[in-house]
Amino acid sequence: MKETNTVTLRGELALLIAIIINSLGVVLMLRSGSGISAISSVPYAFTKVFPLLSLGTWTYLFQGFLVLSLMILRKKFMPSYLFSFVAGFFFGKMIDIHEPWVNALPLSLPLRLFYFCASYLILCVGIALSNRCRLPIIPTDLFPRELADILSGPYSKIKISFDVTCLIITGCMTFFFLGHIAGLGIGTVLAAFTMGKGISLTGGLLDRKFRFVSFLEPQ
Repeated sequence: MKETNTVTLRGELALLIAIIINSLGVVLMLRSGSGISAISSVPYAFTKVFPLLSLGTWTYLFQGFLVLSLMILRKKFMPSYLFSFVAGFFFGKMIDIHEPWVNALPLSLPLRLFYFCASYLILCVGIALSNRCRLPIIPTDLFPRELADILSGPYSKIKISFDVTCLIITGCMTFFFLGHIAGLGIGTVLAAFTMGKGISLTGGLLDRKFRFVSFLEPQ
């Protein structure tokens, strides 16, 4: 039951905020030195192995693959997934915009810890907003949500499985091509195994305070 004191928030605004802060969270986690977030670990591995393209470019190429995979699983063409790819394109561009200034931030052990905690919370809020904006969302957020629907499974478990799979792919790619594992750290592993639950908890808090409407689903 929806509470009567909830605030109505435009889904368009929620998606815009999600794209901006999720891309920041990805870069900030990498800056912390604890490893990149699981959702961007595969594009990061491609950046290290094939450095001609930027992290942002590899990000939306990877997202295009996820969109295609969902259509194959659905066994039909889904126009909304194409709009999701457009959102993913801007997400990738925002990663490239955030990288220069985030990489200029000072480093110390306390600051690294702060960067990791901030990035973790940012990603939990951003992905929870994405899941509620009632608009096509970036493919890395869309994929576990849609897969949970296709498989009729709990989102938190599907999200964790997706993140862990990304880590395995990243570890294998960097190890076999570079001779060492790159981009993965204790923060990456911790986030992969807990962020699904963190997103669910954050989403529950958002549901208590906000209701989301968009031009696609005004009601």
